[in-house]
Amino acid sequence: MATINQTAVSEFLLLGLTDDPAQQSLIFSIFLSMYLITILGNLLIILAVSFDSHLHTPMYFFLSNLSFNDICLITSTVPKMLVNILRQDQSITYTGCLSQVCFVLVFGGLENCLLAVMAYDRYVAICHPLLYTVVMNPHLHVPLFLLSLVISIVHALLHTLMVLRLSFCTDLEIPHFFCELAQIIKLACSDTLINNVLVYLVAGLFAGVPLSGIIFSYIHIVSSVLRMPSSEGKHKAFSTCGSHLSVVSLFYGTGFGVYISSVVTDSSRKTAVASVMYSVVTQMLNPFIYSLRNRDMKGALRKLIGRTASPP
Repeated sequence: MATINQTAVSEFLLLGLTDDPAQQSLIFSIFLSMYLITILGNLLIILAVSFDSHLHTPMYFFLSNLSFNDICLITSTVPKMLVNILRQDQSITYTGCLSQVCFVLVFGGLENCLLAVMAYDRYVAICHPLLYTVVMNPHLHVPLFLLSLVISIVHALLHTLMVLRLSFCTDLEIPHFFCELAQIIKLACSDTLINNVLVYLVAGLFAGVPLSGIIFSYIHIVSSVLRMPSSEGKHKAFSTCGSHLSVVSLFYGTGFGVYISSVVTDSSRKTAVASVMYSVVTQMLNPFIYSLRNRDMKGALRKLIGRTASPP
């Protein structure tokens, strides 16, 4: 098979979720609806936190940043897919593809870090309530967010720069609806050993450390809650963690589901369909989970909607 240098690559082809032209209009409608729902839902969360002074706490600071991150993550993949369907054109430029890889890694990694930081926030609030205002002050929770962002950017740039060293075959078809790192590496004709080792090494470290932190936090949270004498206190403590735990389960559950599907099936197209869960559906459901399971958030949303609906 002929090999071309990466500097000569002008574009890749995103094959999408199906080869059936009759299903393209249906896929376009579904993804456009999910995209608009995600934007609207997460934007409402951000506005509710911004306009309600009662929600100016570290917990909701991280939540509003998580919502903004979800908007960025879904925007880095879905609009290009929708444009390609409208134009009936599967191409994406080489630069655009690498940019998409980088942005997906940045925002996916930041979501991973934010969920871990939010778990630590709940750990301090429940296990050390008297120290909460001292520990989770602006001098800590803002640097925690910035550190998460820096780590995510370094992680994304590391993989993206390593892709630049690869040479590609003339077959540049990606059986996915966006440029995923693993699919790009598979297309390379040059040696990808370093890239593959780096993917597993960094993924184990970058996903394992936050997940271990989340598990550690919730072990101590559950232990503290079970020692509470009143059932009302237990219910209140669990209710403050329920939304976050649901989002964590959804994010990591769908991520592991995609990994398992890639192991048990040889079909890249089926893996692409499975990846819709963690790259699109999770971002769409997060606002509903937090707004439906959180009393303070429901109150803030009602006040926000009432403020916008009432005449000046």
